[in-house]
Parts: sequence; structure tokens; C-alpha cells
Amino acid sequence: QVQLVESGGGLVQAGGSLRLSCAASVRTFSTYAMGWFRQALGKEREFVGGINWSDGSTYYKDSVKGRFTISRDNAKNTVYLQMNSLEPEDTAVYYCAARRYGVRNSKNLDDYNYWGQGTQVTVSS
Repeated sequence: QVQLVESGGGLVQAGGSLRLSCAASVRTFSTYAMGWFRQALGKEREFVGGINWSDGSTYYKDSVKGRFTISRDNAKNTVYLQMNSLEPEDTAVYYCAARRYGVRNSKNLDDYNYWGQGTQVTVSS
């Protein structure tokens, strides 16, 4: 089992920034690809961005490109989501997820085996 705990959510004004953290309780964190997803009220959970295994390359949902940045610190077993220029449309519960298998640049929820409890991000206009 992999335990994931998100933190860093909160209320921010449009144009502001937040950094979400996801702490993973695993033995070999570097063997997991990590992803961030979000679920707005009344909507399905959707992919936000991910970071791959080997080279640590990142990929994102189109609407957050240039605004959001994913990084990981394998020594701390932590993945981050830096969110800049936040918009009200970014309001959602944000979830951290982990996987060991699947294709590179996967945006598929089913590829992710482990999930955190989520952290609320609210962006006011």
C-alpha cells in the first residue's frame, strides 16, 4: 500500500498562487509516476498534470499549461504542484495519485493505483 497525503490548499484570489504538496509513504518513491487530478463540484474528476518515471518529464492539461508546474523531490518522497495565475475555474478538490505502470504521459485515471484524500482549492474572483 502507498499512502498519499495532500496539503497546501486554501482560498486565494484570482491571479494568486498556491503550492500543493503530496507526501508519499513508500519505500521506492522514484519508481512511481505521479499525477495531479482535480474534481470541481458537480463534475467528473479530471487530469491536471503528471510527472514521469525515468527523466522526470512533465505534461499538463491544456488549460493549465504555462501556469502550473509539477516537480518532485525523491529524497523527500514528495511531489509538488505549483499553481500560478489562478482562475476561478481552477476551483476544485485536488488529488495526488501514484502509479507504477502504464504508458508515459498517461492522463487516464484508471492507470493510477493510489490516491490521496484531496485538498480544497478555492479561487475567488
